[in-house]
Amino acid sequence: MVRKLLLTVLLVALTIMSSSCLELEMGGGGSQFTGAKGEVKIMTLDPGHFHAALVQKVMYDQVSPTVYVYAPKGPDVVDHLKRIEGFNTRSDNPTDWREVVYTGDDFLEKMLAERPGNVVVLSGNNKKKTRYIKACVDAGLNVFADKPMCITPEDFELLKEAFVSAKEHGVLIYDIMTERSEITTILQKELSQVKGVFGKLQKGTPDDPAVVQESVHHFFKYVSGNPIKRPGWYFDTTQQGEGIVDVTTHLVDLAMWGALPGEVIDYADDIEILKTKRWPTMITLEQYQKVTRLDDFPPYLKERLDDNGVLPCYANGETTYSAKGINMRVSVTWNYQAPEGTKDTHYSIMKGSKCSLVVRQGAEQNYRTELYVEPVEGIRAGVFAKSLVKAVDKLQGKYPGVKLDKLNGAWHIEIPDKYRIGHEAHFGEVTKRYLQYLVDGKLPNWEEPNMIAKYYTNTTALKMASEK
Repeated sequence: MVRKLLLTVLLVALTIMSSSCLELEMGGGGSQFTGAKGEVKIMTLDPGHFHAALVQKVMYDQVSPTVYVYAPKGPDVVDHLKRIEGFNTRSDNPTDWREVVYTGDDFLEKMLAERPGNVVVLSGNNKKKTRYIKACVDAGLNVFADKPMCITPEDFELLKEAFVSAKEHGVLIYDIMTERSEITTILQKELSQVKGVFGKLQKGTPDDPAVVQESVHHFFKYVSGNPIKRPGWYFDTTQQGEGIVDVTTHLVDLAMWGALPGEVIDYADDIEILKTKRWPTMITLEQYQKVTRLDDFPPYLKERLDDNGVLPCYANGETTYSAKGINMRVSVTWNYQAPEGTKDTHYSIMKGSKCSLVVRQGAEQNYRTELYVEPVEGIRAGVFAKSLVKAVDKLQGKYPGVKLDKLNGAWHIEIPDKYRIGHEAHFGEVTKRYLQYLVDGKLPNWEEPNMIAKYYTNTTALKMASEK
């Protein structure tokens, strides 16, 4: 009897151990990461965009300083390594990355065979990115990807398959949404949750949406104090993606993240695309040469030139859609170069029953993002002011130094410079969030469905706009 009982206990213990080991291997019921020093080992795959390097602008205790780079031979990987070297040799807080590089036509197969790391960083040619993501998660590797993760309706279907595979293999896919770390965006979202100030988010209409996100960018600009160099394929929208599926990834993300915080969005039931449009930025050979440092358009772009030898680059797009019944609009414009004294700009508005929360970044703001609180007409000014003052006082607990200024019937949120860390520093902020998710062994429950909803919105909008 005793022998039988001991045998039963042993069998149960072996079953539990086997199950626990399988769960650990597959990522279920736990995580392979503990937060230990150097346990995250990065593999950078085919870096063709400077965002790949910005993930390494700072060091992280949890990340090993040895990074493995797998890429085809060519200027993209050379430029990437120069950027990393620039971080390592700068005088102010230099990094200490050690790049182990493999270049060859079989770079993807080589990485998947050798697997010296456990997290793949992806930022480059967007035509290849979804296939890379799927291959990596199929191999049981975590993926940290720059936006966009897909640029066509066909790639969207593959991306959905990748999320299924990631779950089966117990790994995490996460896209780098830097704009969530921008201080005016953070405070806009915070105040939208204060009913005494914002009231209830309005539904809006397709012609007058309740949430609007707009941005203006420039092909030629300066990054880390140096004139940007873009790959030759950057102006090929079949490789980079049209504007309606590229930068609008950030805008759709901000609209949903800010207006529907923590809510799970089912793309099949909750998203309806209402109106879309796309238009080109015309790029001359001289402009192309300046930003790519190449002598001529490549053959795949030459066949698209107009009669004057100018390239129509469809980098601009606008989408009006509804998410859970809230009407939203996102719009992106790419000019070649900003006029002297100007910069990229961002505009955002969330319309509540008591006020609108507006982010502006124009000449009046000296091209810095600023947040304004604009009460709706007919609101009781005294009561509203008390609620707003109370809300900002509470915000000071999290963001010391934030102040409130009265402006011609509206209010301006004064933000100390210490919170304006800049776009490049936001990559470090997002990376730290991802590192914590790796330790947790999961993303917040809304992140994955909302990523899928985001890419459905953009790729469906592209299809609609292209069919016009």
